[in-house]
Amino acid sequence: MTGRVGRGRTARDALVTGMGFCLPGQQGPVITADQLWDVASTGTSCLRWVGGYYGLTDLTEPAFTARLPGLPGFIADNLNDTHRLGLVSLYEACADAKLELEAGELVDAAILVGRGGIDSNVTSYLALRDADLSRVASAAEMFVRAEMGISSSDVALVQSAMARSTGPCFTVACGCSSASVQLGHARELIANGIVDVAVVTGVDVLSLELLQRAQGLVRMVLGEAASFDHLMRPYDRRGIAVNHGEGSATLVLESREHAERRGCRSYGQILSTAITRSGLLHPLASDDTGGGLVSAVRTCLDDQWRVDEIPYIHGGNDGGPVTVEANAIRELYGNAASGLLMSSQEACFGHNGAPVGALGVALTLLMMERRQVCPTANCEQPDPDLPFDPVPGTTTRPLDFDYGLTVSYQIGGVQSAILVGSPSAA
Repeated sequence: MTGRVGRGRTARDALVTGMGFCLPGQQGPVITADQLWDVASTGTSCLRWVGGYYGLTDLTEPAFTARLPGLPGFIADNLNDTHRLGLVSLYEACADAKLELEAGELVDAAILVGRGGIDSNVTSYLALRDADLSRVASAAEMFVRAEMGISSSDVALVQSAMARSTGPCFTVACGCSSASVQLGHARELIANGIVDVAVVTGVDVLSLELLQRAQGLVRMVLGEAASFDHLMRPYDRRGIAVNHGEGSATLVLESREHAERRGCRSYGQILSTAITRSGLLHPLASDDTGGGLVSAVRTCLDDQWRVDEIPYIHGGNDGGPVTVEANAIRELYGNAASGLLMSSQEACFGHNGAPVGALGVALTLLMMERRQVCPTANCEQPDPDLPFDPVPGTTTRPLDFDYGLTVSYQIGGVQSAILVGSPSAA
């Protein structure tokens, strides 16, 4: 799947005009772009020890209600945790873009959601399956809760209702590439004139209890500590762990014409996207050669952009081996790889699944706007096999750039690449 719009083609630009989040923070959730920058620019890790390192948003019911005071009771009373995180990031992104949900300004918009995990859906499913119907106090409430939360389209259904949307609305489940796929769809919908506004949310809530049980299995099978026992350190020579976290990230995309009519600011553009698969035999295998990632980047750039125009890449390393990206960057950049800055902020919030693509775009655009590259969180001793500069430490690095890539890859041989540019980039 590709979403390419090159120089000289008669397609509309897709600007990012709003960002909103609900991510782990140090004192309550990270919700605004400025809060995200405060964490990422200092390489601050918001992971906590809860029987293993994990990223918790700490979104309390009073805090949720305070941010969404007008939510109808019949909806508010039947939301699961994934609904809540997704709604917080949606409302913040719309506020950031100066679009009013209550005024019907998203009626014609596309509402697109990426989901990877199904933990919150399973909770709703089991509650219905195991209910003693002869003792259910409120059958209607249980029915509504199950209908709203039993499928992976849960967040999209609630968000489209809040927006009263008549436009395209669907969910994609493609692991940690889910939001990336939806950003490609949003880009195409705008470029082809189908919608003027598209809202993309990536959201997942992973069961901490389930992760701890998985950790127990690792100990039983391998006789050693699971990776959750160690703090994740992307691009660090000590990187042996992947920590998880919950969270949501929402981006508002608009056609340039629509944004200019409204007189709103823009963080930048999504210029092109690509998703590739490596054709691996095993569903749990990964393409360690880096060839699939090279293919994704080259497909994304097409013949319209050169790799030497891109001095920064937001990486997808989650604390494990660096082989994939090291091999890919050598192939793509050759001898110029040593001048490339490539960093990851996964250790700020934990690997949260579906939000990865939207969060990577948001962080890259903020760095581009502020002319500062955020460090790789928890990277203190860069792996000697890296051909690029991972920006270790806890301070930003100055960089004046107008093009950047955000990449990710996952088990099953799925790779994603998204090219972003400044508002005026060709």
